[in-house]
Amino acid sequence: MAFRTVIIGGDAAGMSAATRVRNLRAEAEVVVLERSRFTSYSACGIPFLVGGLIAGGVEALVARSPDEHRRRGIDVRTNHEATVIDPDAGEVEFVDEHAGRIERIGYDELLVATGGKAIRPDLPGIELPFVHGVQSLDDAQALLGLAEAGCRRIVVVGGGYIGLEMAEAYIERGCTATVIERAAQPLHVIDADFGGRVADAMRSHGIDVRCGVGVDGFEPGAVLTTDGPVEADLVVLGIGVEARSELAGAAGVELGVRDAIVVDDRQSTNVAGIWSAGDCATSTHLVTGRQVHIPLGTYANRHGRVAGINMAGGDARSPGVLGTAITKLCSLQIGLTGIRLDEASDAGLDAVATTIDATTVAGYLPHATPMTIRVVAERGTGRVLGAQIIGGPGAAKRIDTIATAITAGMTLAEVADLDLAYAPPFSSVWDPVAVAAREAIKAV
Repeated sequence: MAFRTVIIGGDAAGMSAATRVRNLRAEAEVVVLERSRFTSYSACGIPFLVGGLIAGGVEALVARSPDEHRRRGIDVRTNHEATVIDPDAGEVEFVDEHAGRIERIGYDELLVATGGKAIRPDLPGIELPFVHGVQSLDDAQALLGLAEAGCRRIVVVGGGYIGLEMAEAYIERGCTATVIERAAQPLHVIDADFGGRVADAMRSHGIDVRCGVGVDGFEPGAVLTTDGPVEADLVVLGIGVEARSELAGAAGVELGVRDAIVVDDRQSTNVAGIWSAGDCATSTHLVTGRQVHIPLGTYANRHGRVAGINMAGGDARSPGVLGTAITKLCSLQIGLTGIRLDEASDAGLDAVATTIDATTVAGYLPHATPMTIRVVAERGTGRVLGAQIIGGPGAAKRIDTIATAITAGMTLAEVADLDLAYAPPFSSVWDPVAVAAREAIKAV
């Protein structure tokens, strides 16, 4: 039998790996078992689809269809759900939903790229049909259909990225939107004062943001909260994503932080011949060296590529992650990378945080808008550890400069002296990143 690679999951990580194996090992048989009918799609685009910014339905979010992958020599089997991994036999059991039967397939190398799933707390009524996650294109199809069918009272439970973007999307649809967040602020990944600015921006956009409010359950037409019932035609779960790791765990694959599959820098698990990548797997944080679970499409693609190279016999390494992320919520852009001050303290690092206010472009231009940058650096060495940026158009993408600096191990002084571009429509003469670094030098 020819060398066979089996991949469970046909989205970003799985198809990145499949493509690498196909390109590097021409004689290999590459089989992908995908539980849905889609491959290589962008879940990040779902809010923009629901909000009406994207035409063409859910198919518009598919980067490469199953047939396109098949034409490239990859045996993609949609509506095939893996149910058992048998490492001793080197086999995967799966349900072929087309034929309605259970089958097995052998493998030489196996990639578990089962992705993530919306966190669904154990609350009364959570399984009611008007409660939806935002993770797959099946979710997108349901949410888009409900929006077009006239759902008007939308409640988002949780203040994560996707949940907040969905609230804005439904406002653009002419609906009402209420965000219920148990914490004192939305977006727990940023500092409280930045989160407060996000909440204010969303309220100014017509979104009812209720922080410090818990959810007790659901009943038809309402969300039951600690602040009383909230009427709802549709509930969107925006609490976050957890690893879909049960299949691997049952096969003896080690699970770690947040029950994500533990992998090394080659994307290998503790079980010989089994690899993992994507939202179901851990990553290593570049600053702290700790195992983390950060479900982002950028990491899924990158780590799937690394896994594919290694499964084909190569030697690639995942360098670690910083949690670099960017989003736009109403009038604000938000970017973050590395660690916050509280996270630095928790990791045993002696750090300081410095905040500066600036403008997105030269302040005398009419389209200049405020922006704030907060930089976290190690006391004594001045090593950059993290940053957050919030502001108007043109603010948040500057986070890439700081992510690059952290990856390179740069100090504040080195960042302050970077040769950054200047023209009034793009920046003040001293770019705000350099200004923030120079100000932070005084504190370390």
